[in-house]
Amino acid sequence: MEKFYDRHDAGKILAEELKPYANNANAIVLALPRGGVPVAYEVAKTLSIPLDVFIVRKLGVPGHEELAMGAIASGDTVVFNEEIVSSFNIPASAIDSVIQSEQQELQRRESTYRDNRPLPILTDKTIILVDDGIATGATMRAAIKALRKHKPADIIVAVPVAALSTCEEMAGLADKIVCPLKPVNFYAVGLWYENFSQTSDDEVTELLAKANQAINQ
Repeated sequence: MEKFYDRHDAGKILAEELKPYANNANAIVLALPRGGVPVAYEVAKTLSIPLDVFIVRKLGVPGHEELAMGAIASGDTVVFNEEIVSSFNIPASAIDSVIQSEQQELQRRESTYRDNRPLPILTDKTIILVDDGIATGATMRAAIKALRKHKPADIIVAVPVAALSTCEEMAGLADKIVCPLKPVNFYAVGLWYENFSQTSDDEVTELLAKANQAINQ
């Protein structure tokens, strides 16, 4: 397998490797929006377990926004890439400004996707944490750190693609990592998809509604 067609295709392939969790009443799929939601939808549908979202926002370096100096997650969790922060000599005021801006977007997404309802109870749950891939790992690290506060039984990081070195790093943070494609020369998540068009807010809310409807039938 050289690349995935789109996120739904990637989700179906990922779901095959997660079959041991099918129909597990103690498991939940949590997607990192937006790109992780179509992937997670296929996983949750195949495994017949609930789907929800967990909001995380990358903190981009001012002037180099594609480069993550850290990330924030629901529950006031912040993680920093200290190496990036120090190498760019980013002042505290600039970091605070980025955090404030991303916090507003995080809250907007909480309102849009979850209608501000609380997270389901995650204590003693098996969490399957899904994204469309891992680049720097900042958002995934923030999500894992935030979710640990809920004292789940396990956190399984499940992504279609990530660099081999990143998978090894995540294996030390999560209880398990499931990743079908682990290229040594990774470069960027989008390179491993034929179609990597942006996922919209409407698509996220539609897929969440479809997943909830299916699980409640």
